[in-house]
Amino acid sequence: MEYLEFELPIKELEDQLDKCQIIGKESDVDVTETCKQIEKKLAATKKDIYKNLTAWQRVQLSRHPNRPYTLDHIKAICGDTFLELHGDRNVKDDKAMIGGLGKIGDQSYMFIGQQKGYNTKTRQYRNFGMSNPEGYRKALRLMKSAEKFGIPVVTLIDTPGAYPGLEAEERGQGEAIARNILEMARLKVPIITVIIGEGASGGALGIGVGDRVMMLENTWYSVISPESCSSILWRSWEYKEQAAEALKLTAKDMKRMKLVDSIIKEPLGGAHTDRDKTFSAVSDAIVKAYEELKNLSPKDLVIQRMEKYDNMGVYKD
Repeated sequence: MEYLEFELPIKELEDQLDKCQIIGKESDVDVTETCKQIEKKLAATKKDIYKNLTAWQRVQLSRHPNRPYTLDHIKAICGDTFLELHGDRNVKDDKAMIGGLGKIGDQSYMFIGQQKGYNTKTRQYRNFGMSNPEGYRKALRLMKSAEKFGIPVVTLIDTPGAYPGLEAEERGQGEAIARNILEMARLKVPIITVIIGEGASGGALGIGVGDRVMMLENTWYSVISPESCSSILWRSWEYKEQAAEALKLTAKDMKRMKLVDSIIKEPLGGAHTDRDKTFSAVSDAIVKAYEELKNLSPKDLVIQRMEKYDNMGVYKD
């Protein structure tokens, strides 16, 4: 288990508990009461830390190296039913954007999402979860296929942003994202979006237009990352914590501003501390959202989706 800086008090107590248990096993000393006291203090410390997380700490949790990524969620939710589909039929298969058909129960879904890597080699292979234009065009191709066969779309967002390289711009990065936003707004099947990690900038919006948009508790959704915001405003990354607070990028902030529909609760300590519980919560949220949308006609779906996004940012005196 890897610990973030603000989790170090938890690490110290867990180390103490481990040592205490080892002493009990290797000697005749009764350490039961001591272990109970440490466990009690550990539980209280965890509760205190995770109950009062700052915006920046939630950003850190969303990037935790042990946090489950898109393929982890899909494989856990769909099992052996997932069939990955490849390519945009134009340039190449973008490894940072994955998609394919899978089932939850008896219902088929088209799953689409950004995929990060687990180590240096796979991070390079997945381009750190930053899609090129062909990734967004692949996503659109899969969405159109889902529309053709009446299959609901589920998008899982986890990206630090669309790839900003010269070759991406040459192949039309901005146009690809804008095209996706336009086509998703008028797609005639239900779209369920879940932010499972980082939701940064147009890279997230490119697969983020949904009838139901949900965020896991320790994720963020913003036009810019705290570090980039800090570097623009203060010419330094040192103010990233202030930037995170000012951006109002947490799940609670987004729900309060009615930019997302609901928050999916995570296990205490983050999604990585109890993966099965997290996968179950995400699966249940997807099924619940689909149950609310499945009886709407294609026309009503599009009208409601359009109205939802039209009402965002409206200010009344």
